[in-house]
Amino acid sequence: MKLVTWNVNGLRAAIGKGFFDFCRETGADAYCVQETKMRRGQAEIDLPGYHEYWNSAEKKGYSGTAIFTKTEPIGAAYDIDTAGHDTEGRSITLEFENYYLVNEYTPNAQDGLARIDYRVSWEDARRAYLQRLDAKKPVILCGDLNVAHREIDLKNPGSNHGNPGFSDRERGKFGELLEAGFTDSYRRLYPEQTGAYTWWSYRAGARANNAGWRIDYFLVSNRIADRIGDVILMNQVYGSDHCPVMIEMDL
Repeated sequence: MKLVTWNVNGLRAAIGKGFFDFCRETGADAYCVQETKMRRGQAEIDLPGYHEYWNSAEKKGYSGTAIFTKTEPIGAAYDIDTAGHDTEGRSITLEFENYYLVNEYTPNAQDGLARIDYRVSWEDARRAYLQRLDAKKPVILCGDLNVAHREIDLKNPGSNHGNPGFSDRERGKFGELLEAGFTDSYRRLYPEQTGAYTWWSYRAGARANNAGWRIDYFLVSNRIADRIGDVILMNQVYGSDHCPVMIEMDL
Protein backbone atom coordinates (compact mmCIF):
# COMPACT_ATOMS: atom_id res chain seq x y z
CA MET A 1 0.00 0.00 0.00
CA LYS A 2 1.29 3.44 -0.95
CA LEU A 3 -0.03 6.65 0.59
CA VAL A 4 1.02 10.22 -0.22
CA THR A 5 0.67 13.40 1.84
CA TRP A 6 1.25 16.82 0.30
CA ASN A 7 0.60 20.39 1.36
CA VAL A 8 -0.11 21.81 -2.10
CA ASN A 9 -0.43 25.47 -1.00
CA GLY A 10 -3.56 25.91 -3.09
CA LEU A 11 -4.91 22.91 -4.99
CA ARG A 12 -6.06 24.89 -8.00
CA ALA A 13 -2.55 26.31 -8.35
CA ALA A 14 -1.06 22.83 -7.94
CA ILE A 15 -3.35 21.45 -10.63
CA GLY A 16 -1.91 24.03 -12.99
CA LYS A 17 1.58 22.82 -12.06
CA GLY A 18 1.00 19.12 -12.82
CA PHE A 19 -0.72 17.71 -9.73
CA PHE A 20 -2.74 15.17 -11.71
CA ASP A 21 0.31 14.13 -13.73
CA PHE A 22 2.10 13.46 -10.45
CA CYS A 23 -0.81 11.33 -9.22
CA ARG A 24 -0.95 9.31 -12.43
CA GLU A 25 2.80 8.71 -12.35
CA THR A 26 2.89 7.59 -8.72
CA GLY A 27 -0.40 5.65 -8.65
CA ALA A 28 -0.73 5.73 -4.87
CA ASP A 29 -3.69 4.19 -3.08
CA ALA A 30 -4.55 7.54 -1.51
CA TYR A 31 -3.49 11.19 -1.72
CA CYS A 32 -3.94 13.28 1.41
CA VAL A 33 -3.82 16.97 0.54
CA GLN A 34 -3.56 19.97 2.83
CA GLU A 35 -4.07 23.69 2.28
CA THR A 36 -6.49 23.14 -0.59
CA LYS A 37 -7.79 26.74 -0.29
CA MET A 38 -10.96 25.73 -2.12
CA ARG A 39 -14.27 23.95 -1.91
CA ARG A 40 -15.34 20.84 -3.75
CA GLY A 41 -16.61 21.73 -7.21
CA GLN A 42 -14.36 24.75 -7.72
CA ALA A 43 -12.09 22.70 -9.98
CA GLU A 44 -12.45 19.56 -12.07
CA ILE A 45 -10.76 16.64 -10.31
CA ASP A 46 -9.26 14.44 -13.01
CA LEU A 47 -8.63 11.33 -10.94
CA PRO A 48 -10.84 8.55 -12.32
CA GLY A 49 -11.14 5.61 -9.96
CA TYR A 50 -10.64 7.70 -6.82
CA HIS A 51 -13.25 8.61 -4.22
CA GLU A 52 -13.17 12.24 -3.00
CA TYR A 53 -13.49 13.56 0.56
CA TRP A 54 -13.27 17.27 1.34
CA ASN A 55 -13.20 19.45 4.43
CA SER A 56 -13.12 23.15 3.63
CA ALA A 57 -12.74 26.13 5.92
CA GLU A 58 -15.64 28.48 6.51
CA LYS A 59 -13.32 31.29 5.39
CA LYS A 60 -12.97 31.20 1.61
CA GLY A 61 -9.53 30.53 0.16
CA TYR A 62 -8.09 29.40 3.49
CA SER A 63 -6.75 26.13 4.88
CA GLY A 64 -8.73 23.03 3.88
CA THR A 65 -8.00 19.32 3.44
CA ALA A 66 -8.95 16.61 0.95
CA ILE A 67 -8.37 12.89 0.44
CA PHE A 68 -8.52 11.03 -2.87
CA THR A 69 -8.63 7.28 -2.29
CA LYS A 70 -8.92 4.25 -4.58
CA THR A 71 -10.57 2.16 -1.86
CA GLU A 72 -13.91 3.39 -0.61
CA PRO A 73 -13.77 3.66 3.19
CA ILE A 74 -16.24 2.25 5.65
CA GLY A 75 -16.93 5.78 6.84
CA ALA A 76 -15.64 9.34 6.90
CA ALA A 77 -15.50 11.91 9.71
CA TYR A 78 -14.48 15.54 9.69
CA ASP A 79 -12.52 17.65 12.20
CA ILE A 80 -11.40 16.17 15.52
CA ASP A 81 -14.63 15.78 17.45
CA THR A 82 -14.02 18.81 19.66
CA ALA A 83 -16.02 22.04 19.74
CA GLY A 84 -14.01 25.06 18.67
CA HIS A 85 -11.87 23.08 16.23
CA ASP A 86 -14.42 22.63 13.48
CA THR A 87 -14.37 25.75 11.30
CA GLU A 88 -11.05 25.65 9.43
CA GLY A 89 -11.31 22.35 7.53
CA ARG A 90 -8.15 20.97 9.08
CA SER A 91 -8.81 17.24 9.39
CA ILE A 92 -10.45 14.29 7.66
CA THR A 93 -10.63 10.74 9.03
CA LEU A 94 -11.38 7.75 6.83
CA GLU A 95 -12.07 4.38 8.42
CA PHE A 96 -10.90 1.28 6.58
CA GLU A 97 -11.14 -2.36 7.59
CA ASN A 98 -7.76 -2.52 9.31
CA TYR A 99 -6.91 1.08 10.17
CA TYR A 100 -7.93 4.72 10.33
CA LEU A 101 -6.35 7.25 7.97
CA VAL A 102 -6.26 10.80 9.36
CA ASN A 103 -5.25 13.71 7.13
CA GLU A 104 -4.37 16.86 9.05
CA TYR A 105 -3.26 20.44 8.48
CA THR A 106 -2.15 21.55 11.93
CA PRO A 107 -2.73 25.23 12.82
CA ASN A 108 0.33 27.44 12.48
CA ALA A 109 1.41 29.27 15.63
CA GLN A 110 1.96 32.38 13.45
CA ASP A 111 4.54 35.15 13.73
CA GLY A 112 5.43 36.04 17.28
CA LEU A 113 3.61 32.87 18.38
CA ALA A 114 0.42 34.92 18.21
CA ARG A 115 -1.71 31.76 17.92
CA ILE A 116 0.30 29.43 20.12
CA ASP A 117 -2.47 28.99 22.71
CA TYR A 118 -4.92 27.87 20.04
CA ARG A 119 -2.26 25.64 18.53
CA VAL A 120 -1.61 23.95 21.87
CA SER A 121 -5.33 23.45 22.49
CA TRP A 122 -5.59 21.79 19.06
CA GLU A 123 -2.65 19.53 19.92
CA ASP A 124 -4.31 18.38 23.15
CA ALA A 125 -7.70 17.79 21.51
CA ARG A 126 -6.17 15.99 18.54
CA ARG A 127 -4.05 13.72 20.72
CA ALA A 128 -7.12 12.70 22.72
CA TYR A 129 -9.03 12.13 19.47
CA LEU A 130 -6.30 9.90 18.04
CA GLN A 131 -6.12 7.92 21.26
CA ARG A 132 -9.85 7.24 21.03
CA LEU A 133 -9.40 5.98 17.47
CA ASP A 134 -6.30 3.99 18.38
CA ALA A 135 -8.28 2.13 21.06
CA LYS A 136 -10.42 0.69 18.23
CA LYS A 137 -7.89 0.01 15.47
CA PRO A 138 -4.46 1.30 14.35
CA VAL A 139 -4.11 4.86 13.09
CA ILE A 140 -2.08 6.44 10.30
CA LEU A 141 -1.83 10.21 10.78
CA CYS A 142 -0.35 12.24 7.95
CA GLY A 143 -0.10 15.82 6.88
CA ASP A 144 1.55 19.16 7.47
CA LEU A 145 1.96 19.08 11.25
CA ASN A 146 3.74 22.46 11.25
CA VAL A 147 6.56 21.48 13.59
CA ALA A 148 10.15 20.37 13.26
CA HIS A 149 10.55 17.98 16.17
CA ARG A 150 14.33 17.79 16.59
CA GLU A 151 17.24 20.01 15.63
CA ILE A 152 18.09 17.51 12.91
CA ASP A 153 14.72 18.32 11.30
CA LEU A 154 15.64 21.81 10.08
CA LYS A 155 18.66 23.45 8.52
CA ASN A 156 19.18 26.28 11.01
CA PRO A 157 17.93 25.21 14.45
CA GLY A 158 19.91 27.79 16.39
CA SER A 159 18.54 30.88 14.67
CA ASN A 160 15.03 29.41 14.53
CA HIS A 161 14.72 28.35 18.15
CA GLY A 162 11.51 29.80 19.54
CA ASN A 163 10.08 30.64 16.12
CA PRO A 164 6.72 29.21 15.02
CA GLY A 165 7.19 25.56 14.15
CA PHE A 166 10.26 25.25 16.37
CA SER A 167 9.11 26.60 19.71
CA ASP A 168 9.56 24.57 22.87
CA ARG A 169 5.81 24.24 23.37
CA GLU A 170 5.16 22.91 19.88
CA ARG A 171 8.07 20.49 19.99
CA GLY A 172 6.96 19.34 23.42
CA LYS A 173 3.44 18.62 22.21
CA PHE A 174 4.84 16.58 19.33
CA GLY A 175 6.82 14.59 21.86
CA GLU A 176 3.66 14.03 23.90
CA LEU A 177 1.95 12.65 20.80
CA LEU A 178 4.75 10.15 20.24
CA GLU A 179 4.61 9.15 23.91
CA ALA A 180 0.87 8.53 23.52
CA GLY A 181 1.63 5.55 21.27
CA PHE A 182 2.71 6.83 17.86
CA THR A 183 5.84 6.46 15.74
CA ASP A 184 7.46 9.02 13.44
CA SER A 185 7.79 6.70 10.46
CA TYR A 186 10.64 8.53 8.74
CA ARG A 187 12.80 8.70 11.85
CA ARG A 188 12.14 5.03 12.61
CA LEU A 189 13.84 4.16 9.32
CA TYR A 190 16.33 7.01 9.10
CA PRO A 191 17.04 8.10 12.69
CA GLU A 192 20.06 10.30 11.97
CA GLN A 193 19.53 11.34 8.34
CA THR A 194 20.42 15.00 7.86
CA GLY A 195 19.27 17.36 5.11
CA ALA A 196 15.88 15.61 4.97
CA TYR A 197 13.30 18.36 4.56
CA THR A 198 9.77 18.78 3.21
CA TRP A 199 9.25 22.57 3.29
CA TRP A 200 11.37 25.47 2.09
CA SER A 201 10.68 29.18 2.28
CA TYR A 202 10.22 30.92 -1.05
CA ARG A 203 12.77 33.50 0.14
CA ALA A 204 16.55 33.66 -0.31
CA GLY A 205 16.87 30.60 -2.53
CA ALA A 206 16.03 28.29 0.37
CA ARG A 207 15.08 25.30 -1.74
CA ALA A 208 18.05 25.59 -4.07
CA ASN A 209 20.27 25.61 -0.99
CA ASN A 210 18.20 22.95 0.78
CA ALA A 211 17.69 25.27 3.74
CA GLY A 212 14.45 23.58 4.77
CA TRP A 213 12.35 22.05 7.51
CA ARG A 214 10.80 18.59 7.91
CA ILE A 215 7.26 19.41 8.98
CA ASP A 216 5.25 16.91 6.88
CA TYR A 217 4.87 13.49 8.46
CA PHE A 218 3.42 10.03 8.57
CA LEU A 219 2.87 8.96 12.18
CA VAL A 220 1.57 5.45 12.79
CA SER A 221 0.35 3.54 15.81
CA ASN A 222 3.28 1.82 17.46
CA ARG A 223 1.81 -1.62 16.92
CA ILE A 224 1.96 -1.27 13.13
CA ALA A 225 5.36 0.45 12.95
CA ASP A 226 6.97 -2.82 11.88
CA ARG A 227 4.72 -2.75 8.79
CA ILE A 228 6.49 0.32 7.38
CA GLY A 229 8.37 -0.54 4.18
CA ASP A 230 9.78 2.86 3.28
CA VAL A 231 9.15 6.59 3.63
CA ILE A 232 10.23 8.77 0.73
CA LEU A 233 10.61 12.55 0.90
CA MET A 234 9.92 13.39 -2.75
CA ASN A 235 11.97 16.58 -2.85
CA GLN A 236 12.44 16.39 -6.59
CA VAL A 237 8.71 17.15 -7.03
CA TYR A 238 7.84 20.84 -7.28
CA GLY A 239 4.48 22.63 -7.51
CA SER A 240 4.37 23.87 -3.90
CA ASP A 241 6.68 25.14 -1.18
CA HIS A 242 6.28 21.65 0.32
CA CYS A 243 7.22 18.38 -1.33
CA PRO A 244 5.10 15.22 -1.23
CA VAL A 245 5.91 12.43 1.20
CA MET A 246 5.13 8.79 0.36
CA ILE A 247 4.88 5.87 2.75
CA GLU A 248 4.86 2.24 1.73
CA MET A 249 3.19 -0.09 4.23
CA ASP A 250 2.04 -3.69 4.38
CA LEU A 251 -1.49 -3.53 5.76
